[in-house]
Amino acid sequence: MKQRFYSNGKLLITGEYVVLDGANALAVPTKYGQTLEIEPFNQGTLLWQSFNSENELWFTDEIHINEGFIIHESTNNAISTRLIEILNAAKQLNPDFLNKKEGFKVSTKLNFPNNWGLGTSSTLINNIAQWANIDAFKLLKFTFGGSGYDIACAQHNTPITYCLQNKTPIVEAVSFLPEFKKHLYFVHLNQKQNSRDGIKHYKNNRNNVTEIIAKINVITLKIISCKTLNDFFKLINEHETLIAEITNQTPVKERLFSDFNGSIKSLGAWGGDFVLVASENNPSKYFKNKGFKTVINYNDMIL
Repeated sequence: MKQRFYSNGKLLITGEYVVLDGANALAVPTKYGQTLEIEPFNQGTLLWQSFNSENELWFTDEIHINEGFIIHESTNNAISTRLIEILNAAKQLNPDFLNKKEGFKVSTKLNFPNNWGLGTSSTLINNIAQWANIDAFKLLKFTFGGSGYDIACAQHNTPITYCLQNKTPIVEAVSFLPEFKKHLYFVHLNQKQNSRDGIKHYKNNRNNVTEIIAKINVITLKIISCKTLNDFFKLINEHETLIAEITNQTPVKERLFSDFNGSIKSLGAWGGDFVLVASENNPSKYFKNKGFKTVINYNDMIL
């Protein structure tokens, strides 16, 4: 019998980096995500196939289940190695997972381009956790690491606030329906940022953490209840300034779009993936003239 799981993609609106140290962050699930389908296959074998948003096969491998105890394959392929690590971690959390002399054909399918940074890893982790009947936050901890907000988005169909209290995820569904959402856009910066590299940079450069987290928490609450576009401009500009201070980085608008008439905010690790753009007028022409052709309005992106 075929099984099917689905997980939402994610965007972190506030609290990037400082969510790792307990800040209250606003995160939103996206209309884009990833599916995982499992069906019976040859005994003792996992035939793994991964398809991109164009339905093209971009990764495949046969992984052997060694005597029902451990996923094992001798490989020099980095993707295969990482996949095997995830499956091994899932087995540690649930020893009954893949414990029979069964085999499966496993297919993953993204409905967004691989380089968009909407959660290729987190959606995979959450899907495998559902399949293995384990806690996805624990599986993330044993594999990729990170705050876990992306796992929370994978599991929720509404905007959420997310924070870590004593390393425990606290997730609350919130109503975030800005009246000015027609003026909000997401622009892709034509490159994917490695979240682990971003986290490493943050941990090596952070300063004034407690003071800045308190300010970010206030901004998060104000953004959730914000009523006007002008107030939103001010809040995301203030947020950018604070994160620049704590990470010793240059805000994306100052670095790439200093002549833009509007506000721009990085989402997640700075330097790639999507940015949030708030503008009185449709900014598509401006960004496309600069070579950034992926401009998506709020309603088309957010679940």
